Amino acid sequence: MKKLLTGTALAFIASAGASFADGHGTSACLITKTDTNPFFVKMREGAKAAADAAGISLKSYAGKVDGDHETQVAAIETCIADGASGILLTASDTSSIVGAVKQARDAGLLVIALDTPLDPIDAADATFATDNFLAGELIGKWAAASLGDAAADAKIAMLDLAVSQPTVGVLRDQGFLQGFGIELGDPNKWGDEDDARIIGNDVTAGNEEGGRKAMENLLAVDPEVNVVYTINEPAAAGAYEALKAIGREGDVLIVSVDGGCPGVQNVADGVIGATSQQYPLLMASKGIEAIAAFAADGTLPDNTPGKDFFDTGVALVTDQPAEGVESISVEEGTKLCWG
Repeated sequence: MKKLLTGTALAFIASAGASFADGHGTSACLITKTDTNPFFVKMREGAKAAADAAGISLKSYAGKVDGDHETQVAAIETCIADGASGILLTASDTSSIVGAVKQARDAGLLVIALDTPLDPIDAADATFATDNFLAGELIGKWAAASLGDAAADAKIAMLDLAVSQPTVGVLRDQGFLQGFGIELGDPNKWGDEDDARIIGNDVTAGNEEGGRKAMENLLAVDPEVNVVYTINEPAAAGAYEALKAIGREGDVLIVSVDGGCPGVQNVADGVIGATSQQYPLLMASKGIEAIAAFAADGTLPDNTPGKDFFDTGVALVTDQPAEGVESISVEEGTKLCWG
């Protein structure tokens, strides 16, 4: 996996200048949810490196916080007015952004969703992302296998992203529950399951403070929570601090998604039991590659066979392997981490 993921990204960056030399004068936009989350910082770095190598002018925009839909709409409008060839977008509100995306596509821009599929997914020309349902399913299977027979009596806190339920949050949440062995309600939304093991759902905005507050809220519902699903590693770090404040940091299983270097270190330190690692550098570099090809001759990107998006890979990182769940070690995860 290391050779596949890092090799693909590095090979692209090294060859992009030669492959897309005729991209001179082409411009692209990267619009992320925030500019502070390490995931999006790395995505911006990857996009810039690939754009520089390909001779593409790149402008980057970001919401003030995760969920800042209006700033993202304004950024799309700016990119249209600037005559950009394409937009790489991680949408905060995956359904409300569709109108602005349609305007961009109608104006002739290639729009690629990164990490977070739009709702519907075909509202963008293409999506380059982790299989977010699989990412959740891996940590759900690992948590259930780690608990063994005790999984039948688990008390689970679900720390989600936002009340608008963007696709990335729904996919990870539902994947986790299915992996844990819990019957889903409507798989297109979270919070409608009736399994008594679920204590409740709360939202975190994908940051540490939000994770801490959400964990405190769910502990107030049931102080005996012993499994915590988190949308990402900053939220997991906040949940851990809330548990530590009541002396329960050592007896609660926390799982997450991201695979950033701080998160992988938290797995090594026992803060997080396991995390599903994704690869933002590859998402961004492949996105720039697609915009360069589109600008050159109108070529549209292909999906991974059998999927409605281009799958950039995922791996479960833990130093506590569970039977029947494929994983990589913290040492391996550290070699592939970002941030």
